[in-house]
Amino acid sequence: MTDLTGKVAVVLGASAEGGTGWGIAEGLAAAGAKVVVGARSFEPLKRLADKIGGTAVACDAGDGDQISALRDRALEAYGKIDIAVNSAATPTLGLIAQATPELMQQAVQVNYFGMTYFVRDMASAMTDGGSIILISSMSVTHPVFPHFAYAGAKAAMECMVKYAAIEYGPRRIRVNGIRIGTVLSEMARGHFETPGVAERFIHEIPLGRLGLPEDMAKAVLWLADDAFISGSMLDVSGGNQINRFPFLEELPGGGSSYEGSGALADRESGHATTWKPAA
Repeated sequence: MTDLTGKVAVVLGASAEGGTGWGIAEGLAAAGAKVVVGARSFEPLKRLADKIGGTAVACDAGDGDQISALRDRALEAYGKIDIAVNSAATPTLGLIAQATPELMQQAVQVNYFGMTYFVRDMASAMTDGGSIILISSMSVTHPVFPHFAYAGAKAAMECMVKYAAIEYGPRRIRVNGIRIGTVLSEMARGHFETPGVAERFIHEIPLGRLGLPEDMAKAVLWLADDAFISGSMLDVSGGNQINRFPFLEELPGGGSSYEGSGALADRESGHATTWKPAA
């Protein structure tokens, strides 16, 4: 079992109870780390911090100044940062034909700019090596409509991971990403309880089940410990990356709506998203 006793971890995007960030924070705390959790929604974040004996900090994951303040609060509380995980995401949806400057800005603010600020600031506080882990999406490598803007921003983030690994490697800071597929979080549970939906997703997953937040937490623990790996994207999808996501028309309702997959979930606010294509 991973032992992170004496380590300090920061997890951004952890306010959705039963979600990926929440599960990661619980996993780090169970392994012995002191955990600082951040997100925009403070009340659920405070419940999480109280549960795991950590510290809650209100933080907009797309605001560079607030991310810097998150770092400063972690240093004030525990004196150092060893592990930093960014699970925040904004699921910007739309087709290329609908692209506007506003849509594109929304896509990159949290999913790329905020991730870059996070690496910059967390690395600046790591004085004795460390591990930075960013959560990405299988929609980067496996197109799923209507995610072009979201997936494009995440693709930029994945590129940044490689550059960060080179830049911070001499300081023994490892920078990696986790590319998730479909996760059965609390906010997605209702969608997967619709007859036929879970089965269609599972059909594409060789390990025969949907992912769970604790699966993502286990992957984070491995990367956070002392894995000799940097600049990589780890697929944690039960093998889903070998196949594909279901097409919209394959889902019950013929694609009239599509909500709750790992690619769609807003892991910062906890709200699932529904898209209805034009008639």
